[in-house]
Amino acid sequence: MVSPALPTTPAAPGAPSPAPQRPGRPPRVVGPVTWGSVARRPRMIGLLAVLLAFAALCGSLGAWQLDRAYARGDAAQQKELDAKLASEEARGPEGLGTVLAPQTTFTGKLVGDLVWVQGTYEADGQVLVPGRALGGRTGYLVLTPLRVSDDGTQGASWRGLSGGAPVVPVVRGWVATPADAPAAPSGTVRVNGYLQASEATNGAGHTLPDGQVDSVSSAQLANRWGGPIYSGYVVLRDSEPAAAAAVAVLPRPKVEGSGDVNLQSMSYAFQWWLFAVFAVFVWWRIVRDQRDHENAALAAADGPAPAAPPGRKVRVRRGEDGIAGLPAKR
Repeated sequence: MVSPALPTTPAAPGAPSPAPQRPGRPPRVVGPVTWGSVARRPRMIGLLAVLLAFAALCGSLGAWQLDRAYARGDAAQQKELDAKLASEEARGPEGLGTVLAPQTTFTGKLVGDLVWVQGTYEADGQVLVPGRALGGRTGYLVLTPLRVSDDGTQGASWRGLSGGAPVVPVVRGWVATPADAPAAPSGTVRVNGYLQASEATNGAGHTLPDGQVDSVSSAQLANRWGGPIYSGYVVLRDSEPAAAAAVAVLPRPKVEGSGDVNLQSMSYAFQWWLFAVFAVFVWWRIVRDQRDHENAALAAADGPAPAAPPGRKVRVRRGEDGIAGLPAKR
């Protein structure tokens, strides 16, 4: 039996018509807009890609400025060393004992100083230092002890030291193979050369052939040659009598890694890196501001939010336009 349809009551004139009910899917119930939901939008991902590309460019420019800072610092150091050498050439080399006495501390400012010393090579004590490069080739330093007879102080620099006349290590040059190393000249020689600091001993523990040492270490050489000994060594530039042609003369040494840094270029590098960080910060701020704007729009459309029972979050229903909504039924 079919029930008769009930009559409908017409709406009063001027009354708003009820909102039509959409069949099918029920309205979505969502919470406030989150930062992550905004960040995952295609527009924000595209903006992030652009800003990351800009940050990468700034980072590379900062690295270039950093390299430039060290390059300009090295150039300034080289200019200073060249001026120092020109001054030394004008006045001539100084006696070794006037700038460095035996058994005294070697300071970094002495590296590359042009000095002279006179004495006799002890050929039996000559050794080779392997693994040294020159002109792109790896070979050996020819290291010979020079027993000093005059270092510019007429013996005053070692007077009072036990052991008599001191010995100074002299790197006479570089050879490609041990067979190329010539014997040291006999008799009294006058050596003009550049000062270099004593090296640390190599702690690798490998065994070298007889007649070779792993470093130009005054402490190690004192045990081999006896003392007293100078705390640095001399890199030969020229000598009287002349050095053997088979030995390649080494360039003037300098303190490695101690070049000044150009502060202007260094500051530019930090500025570029700050721009890179700021680009990422800008994207984060844009996402945050968009989230706050949308949440404020939702709050304004919904009116004051109802009080939530303790431990329960108030949900809001967003309309089809994504902005308006009403409190969800509980």
